[in-house]
Amino acid sequence: MTGRRIRRFVGGTAIVAIAILTGVGIRQTSRPAPSSAHVLARRCRGVMGTSCLLVAIAEDRESGEQALREAEAALRHVEALMSTWLDDSEISRLNRAAAGTEVALSGETAEVLGAARKAARDSEGAFDVTCRPLADVWRRAGTRGVRPSEAELDEARASCSWDHIELTDSGAVKHSDDARVDLGGVAKGYGIDAAVRVLAAADVLGGLIDVGGDLRCFGTDPDGGRWRVEIKDPFGGGPLAHLRVGDAAVCTSGNYARFVEIEGRRYSHIIDPRSGRPAGAVASATVVAPHAMTADIWATALSVLANRGLGMLPAGVDALLVLGSADDFRIVCTQGLQSMIEEPLPAGLLVVGGREPVTEAGPMEDGG
Repeated sequence: MTGRRIRRFVGGTAIVAIAILTGVGIRQTSRPAPSSAHVLARRCRGVMGTSCLLVAIAEDRESGEQALREAEAALRHVEALMSTWLDDSEISRLNRAAAGTEVALSGETAEVLGAARKAARDSEGAFDVTCRPLADVWRRAGTRGVRPSEAELDEARASCSWDHIELTDSGAVKHSDDARVDLGGVAKGYGIDAAVRVLAAADVLGGLIDVGGDLRCFGTDPDGGRWRVEIKDPFGGGPLAHLRVGDAAVCTSGNYARFVEIEGRRYSHIIDPRSGRPAGAVASATVVAPHAMTADIWATALSVLANRGLGMLPAGVDALLVLGSADDFRIVCTQGLQSMIEEPLPAGLLVVGGREPVTEAGPMEDGG
């Protein structure tokens, strides 16, 4: 990244890139892992369409391995309920249902839909799981290599609204045949939280659940201290920074990992529900929160809102944003997040609430 120019940026909360954690959560503990403790890891494939790593620090190997198996089962259970890629999931059945037909939903799916509806209000529409019709338009555009027309966008936008979906005591009812939802920005976080609850109930010393780079950890790391987590540079292969964190979740969204290419230009997979177009100002948004569902939601919302959304963050939630392009970008961080970053700090980092950048503004070296 040598030679890139970083402008100073005032007025936002945020951090950078791939995964982090902070100090609130399931079970506070400072007891070091005894020398006899086992560091157990379980790697899973095909969970929510990505890779998955589950880690437990356990005094008893057999019970620790059983806890990891049960944590994986919790993740796959959430996927079975909420994935749009599975035809028999509850969300797929809701999306196929005709207007006026009530679709029975489990308590888990109803809880996630309720949280998503609240997040739409809290983010002033920047996070909206009902915008699946718009996402489908842009996916088709990527396949044919031609931008969607204004008429296509207007038609899809008309189908995207919580006015079209009613949550009932036993399920949900669509009020438009074309209404559809996609829980991709919230279900992964919910599943991570469910898996962590399984591990915590097993009374392990510490644990970590990482699904596609979004994660939550608790307790002690293998050395009996805080977990060390890498924040990825969205413009290169190396890390931007490292954090030391305790009990918390960290989720990252950005326009660098998933995109469609149309007429020689890359478009993010994250759609701004208000404009109907892909969000593009935020290279990466990383959020640290007590729960992975909260972090998942706000990482997506900040990818749309950019620095304007930092003032909307709930209490106890921190974030870091990387805004702009590889040749000209800005890094903004909340004070809470800055306290987690190990030295050296990223060049040009600005902490919201501070008068000056933490370091001199200037080019960032490759790898952080």
